[in-house]
Amino acid sequence: MKKRNVLLITADQWSGNYLGCAGNREILTPSLDELARYGIRYTNAVSPTPVCIPARRELMLGVTSRTHGDRKFCENLRMPADIPTMAQVFRDNGYQAIAVGKLHVFPQRDRIGFDDVILHEEGRHKEGMKQDDYERFLARHGHAGEEMAHGMCNNNYFYRPFHLDETFTPTNWATREMCEQILRRDPCKPAFWYLSYAAPHPPLAPPKEYLDFYNDAEFADPPMGDWNEKDPEDLPFGYQYYRNLYAWFDSKQRRDMAKKAYYATCTYIDHQIRLVIGTLREQGLLEDTVILFTADHGEMLGTHGLFGKFLMYENSVKIPFILSPPADCGMVCNRVDDRIVELRDVMPTLLTLAGLEVPDHVEGTSLTEESQREYTYGELWEDDRATRMIRTKEWKLIYSPVGNIRQLFHISEDPNELHDLADDPSCAKRLEEMTQQLIGHLYGSDTAFIKDGRLVGLPQKKYDFFASLQDGNKLFQGRDMLLQRGIR
Repeated sequence: MKKRNVLLITADQWSGNYLGCAGNREILTPSLDELARYGIRYTNAVSPTPVCIPARRELMLGVTSRTHGDRKFCENLRMPADIPTMAQVFRDNGYQAIAVGKLHVFPQRDRIGFDDVILHEEGRHKEGMKQDDYERFLARHGHAGEEMAHGMCNNNYFYRPFHLDETFTPTNWATREMCEQILRRDPCKPAFWYLSYAAPHPPLAPPKEYLDFYNDAEFADPPMGDWNEKDPEDLPFGYQYYRNLYAWFDSKQRRDMAKKAYYATCTYIDHQIRLVIGTLREQGLLEDTVILFTADHGEMLGTHGLFGKFLMYENSVKIPFILSPPADCGMVCNRVDDRIVELRDVMPTLLTLAGLEVPDHVEGTSLTEESQREYTYGELWEDDRATRMIRTKEWKLIYSPVGNIRQLFHISEDPNELHDLADDPSCAKRLEEMTQQLIGHLYGSDTAFIKDGRLVGLPQKKYDFFASLQDGNKLFQGRDMLLQRGIR
């Protein structure tokens, strides 16, 4: 089989529900809608460990968090030495492999198997790295230290138009750098290109023209489950924690502000992707290039009063997944596929479509095959915020060890998770079946949650904001304004 080129595009923090082709009539995503129309959109694509670093390890290694070793967001954890990355496997098979944008690995200049990485690390400086390549680009053009001079935070949902000319936005920079790599490709080798946008993850500072698209938009209120009305002491600790984190967004006006800016940022990415595809076309490469668009995890954007990711509710774990294979690949396109897909499936799918063998260590499944998994298991954190999940195409069980709280949602009929059925007698058998499935996946410190084959969890806690200021954990405690960065 001829070795095809591969273009993998990821966005950071983009829910699978925020696409026009997914039925969202508020957001403008014409390019991705068109890509889906001529490709395959996977409607049950999931990020089982919905936070940046663990999700990206799963994507690049083709294995679960249990295998790659991070369900806690370990910023100083290297890639496993005994598991080759997707980039390395492509290179071992004669590909040139180039990445542009966000990697979020350690050390930050680790190329994890790529020939080269043109890096954007969102202002994070570790292990002696003083500038990433986006910051170096700004410095060369007279804007040294101004990457965050718009004053917006990469963990909050305030917004303003980008403070410099559009040429200097991280999204436009990444797009042009990827186009440059396509233009400068080695014509004697096939290519694996990885374009990793850091947006729509905040900071929310798109060009003014994209904010203007949404000036007259009328946004629906984010869904709020009836279970939100319980006494806070009866709700999962993680839910209490993250809802308090974004307590400023306590009115429709403020939530609409966040949605406008987030959607504008998504639309900007959507339009920029057109330039990359156009470059492939003009270089005569489009017909022989596999294209996949996905994200590392989702974004709650006000649903159930939550913002960000971290928890196992749908807008956090559900991701866009649009595959556009070449016409002669044998896959039927112009359709949706409701199989449960995980990030670990990206590596075997792209390798197979490229005409390469999938290494034995890979735990994902190529989507060129007909097999389907029964469910996905999700896990994140090992502290009081810990959350675990079993998700099928029809049902979802979310488990919070603190308080030993189970939530059961019939997501095929209740996609917004408005009704928790864990206490519904008619669902008792299903609840028990899914609980046993979840128990079968618990390991390490999680075994403390089990006694005599039953979930017992840990004592319930009520989140106390004032006490949290004294507990020694300085993350997200207000004075740093959610890790706000300044002029450098």
